Amino acid sequence: MDRREEQFKKMTETPVQKLIVILAIPTIISMLITSIYNMVDTAFVGVLGTSASGAVGVVFGFMAILQAIGFMFGQGSGSILSRRLGKKDYEGANMIASTGFFCAFLSGILIMILGLVFIRPLVFLLGSTRTIAPYARTYITYILAAAPAVLASFVLNNMLRYEGKASLGMIGMLAGSILNMAGDPILMFGFGMGIAGAGLSTAISQYISFFILLSMFLRGKTQSRLSLKKASASPSVIFDICATGFPSLIRQALASVATMILNKEAGIYGDAAVSAMSIVSRVCMFVFSFALGIGQGFQPICAFNYGASRYSRVRKAFFYTMVYAEGLLLLVSLAVIFRAGSIVGIFRNDPEVIRIGTRALILYCASLIFMPFGTVTEMMLQSTGHRFQASVTSSLRSGLIFIPLLIILARLRGLAGIQEAQPLSYVLSAVPSCIMLIWFLRRLPKEDGS
Repeated sequence: MDRREEQFKKMTETPVQKLIVILAIPTIISMLITSIYNMVDTAFVGVLGTSASGAVGVVFGFMAILQAIGFMFGQGSGSILSRRLGKKDYEGANMIASTGFFCAFLSGILIMILGLVFIRPLVFLLGSTRTIAPYARTYITYILAAAPAVLASFVLNNMLRYEGKASLGMIGMLAGSILNMAGDPILMFGFGMGIAGAGLSTAISQYISFFILLSMFLRGKTQSRLSLKKASASPSVIFDICATGFPSLIRQALASVATMILNKEAGIYGDAAVSAMSIVSRVCMFVFSFALGIGQGFQPICAFNYGASRYSRVRKAFFYTMVYAEGLLLLVSLAVIFRAGSIVGIFRNDPEVIRIGTRALILYCASLIFMPFGTVTEMMLQSTGHRFQASVTSSLRSGLIFIPLLIILARLRGLAGIQEAQPLSYVLSAVPSCIMLIWFLRRLPKEDGS
């Protein structure tokens, strides 16, 4: 049995509950390490002062934009690639993989050039105050320099996940994140570079991670192959990739817009409020990484088996994923809620930051149990090629509910409203997700191969 047949058998015959765990563990580890890096970076920069800490939160909004584009190409090409592999269309999978990779890398070069040219207005657009702007400008310069590697790495990692090779993706992501955490104190304090050291450490680690991930494809560790000759310039192919990945773009783009609005609203109450909400966002991303990692372990199973017409496995995988994600998220959320004040204090030992952040963190964690339902539903719709439905679900969950709530509650309840908007949006977004789930399950064939 050759490597491709062996992988096909693994994806279509291994018991679903076991396969979810096998594919989710490397993804969870990768996401946790990345989240830990984000929090460590915030903690190191926090030593430089509240304005510097706020700058990390501001630039985090731009990094969400890079994620949005990277996930669009990565999830789009990965979903199509996995369904092609499920149909044993290996040449088609090579074409999709190559096209997605080169589109992302070229997009990163374009973003880098435009961002460096318009860097001054960019940092204010992202929500900088006048005191935060100098730090944000320094930090974002290095993030822009790493943009091609960031976007391409998202594509490579997603394609590895969708092939069912999440452990290979984990190696690349872990190497970059660990080097980043080691590089921060060395460059920031050892070389006296301050926030520039944090930015340089991020840029270097992103390129190292990129080359490690790329080597997996070049050394024949994957089912699909990357080649400029196999990449397609056909508008229909590029559109198919972008349209399939569009829900990810919407999700990340709206999250970025929401972060910018959140920074501007919080900025009214000073740098401490911006810093506190930034810290809370990082901590909650860490908590939700447990559930999100399980969901990302579900995606290749869903796409691969849908392509292979194993519909019963798609249905079973969804329900197992929900049980695992909700159970794990509940345990982690409770642990954070009981230590909320101490956790915020780790990142910035400022009484005002701790006061604002503690209440927000408790509210956020209490509402996170509503998140997996919408997230996994959206992942299933996207992985099976239901692009419009996935886009609608993603839009409502990621920003179209939160952004109006944030603006309204900030006017009605001030800082308290800012703290309450995101948790309330998590609860309300469960309703449209439920509607989309019922729609999909009613249309999913009852019999395999039909």
